[in-house]
Amino acid sequence: MGNSAALGLGLGPPVQIAYAVPDVFAAARHWAAAFGAGPFLVRSHIPVAEVMYRGAPGVFDHSSAYGQWGSIMVELVQDHGSEPSAVREMYSADESGLHHLAFFVDDLDAATAGLAAAGMPLAMSATSGGGVRFHFIDAVATHGHMLELYEPTERLHRFYADVAAAADGWDGRHPVR
Repeated sequence: MGNSAALGLGLGPPVQIAYAVPDVFAAARHWAAAFGAGPFLVRSHIPVAEVMYRGAPGVFDHSSAYGQWGSIMVELVQDHGSEPSAVREMYSADESGLHHLAFFVDDLDAATAGLAAAGMPLAMSATSGGGVRFHFIDAVATHGHMLELYEPTERLHRFYADVAAAADGWDGRHPVR
């Protein structure tokens, strides 16, 4: 399968796999011990703005742990809110499971429109504190999980490189940072 056919969506290869978890710190320690992933860089209560969930203003209060697992970044995401969100619609606060695969796309709006036309609607959109817009696409019916899309920026590429660099030569000690 060529990169352009990843998941049959024309998005290319995923850059991240993400799991919803009840506690990012406990999950990061578990992933490091059980799978050798990490080390995990934890960001608590990540600022996001302009949240729209299923077409209405929303809130997305979350913390994430980012680590490297082989050639792919793994994100462990804890949704702190009780309000509807792209995470909470799949998992309650005490549940864990595969939430999304993330992809870099050249044009966020065009990719989102193309997926919507293929029956995978926009579930949630937001902008990170660093100004990166991202979309969660509801691919649960077709793929069993959400998709996260964002346009690659220099800052985002640097973040992915920093996470990968932290894993380079990592000896398994201090799995949560």
